[in-house]
Amino acid sequence: MNKSVMNSDIFLKFHGFYTRIYSSHYWILKIKFKTLGELYIVMKKNARNTKGKIVSAAWKLFYQQGYDNTTIEEIVEASGTSRGSFYHYFEGKDALLSSLSYLFDDKYVELEKAMDPALSPIEKLKYINQELFLMIENTVSVELLSRLFATQLTTNGERHLLNTNRTYYKLLRQITIEGKEQGLFKENLSINDITRAYAMFERGLMYEWCISGGNYSLCQHAQTIMPLFLEGLCR
Repeated sequence: MNKSVMNSDIFLKFHGFYTRIYSSHYWILKIKFKTLGELYIVMKKNARNTKGKIVSAAWKLFYQQGYDNTTIEEIVEASGTSRGSFYHYFEGKDALLSSLSYLFDDKYVELEKAMDPALSPIEKLKYINQELFLMIENTVSVELLSRLFATQLTTNGERHLLNTNRTYYKLLRQITIEGKEQGLFKENLSINDITRAYAMFERGLMYEWCISGGNYSLCQHAQTIMPLFLEGLCR
């Protein structure tokens, strides 16, 4: 890039592209923004959308034709993105295995909006569990879920499933706080205790389903077992 240009204007580097910042307005892709904050919000949203397209396309292909039979080129084509964008977010196809938690969180965003606020906290926990497990049975094979657990066990990097900043944990805390305020849960259990116990139990159900080869309905099994678990948390 021309040094004189760099000295006369300020540039932001974003996903490999330089965006020129003028004295009073900000431009990217010929769209004008009045503030740098406004520009940053749009750039961040675009980044989430791009990553989300890649993740969604990848898992759809993994489910339809198998992980080993899916190529990066097919993922890029199906997502309508580019190889540059793919490698900006992921080192390779294996890195996508831990991205299933992002799809789960997208589902939780949908569930939070669709959930009947009149439901009791216990009913809300049952609802989000049933809806997630239904999604898993319909769109995620046992093989793929098993691979996810395997990557989380062996990775030296971030374990996304345990990231407490996920939408999943935020929604659990929100429901648990509501239950605490209503006096539903045992006094000796903190909000963190309940949230963590629920997450561990739910993961345990998924793990058991995986090692059993998916030879039973995850939804139906949870319908029987989850109420018994939740009962143990209540007064």
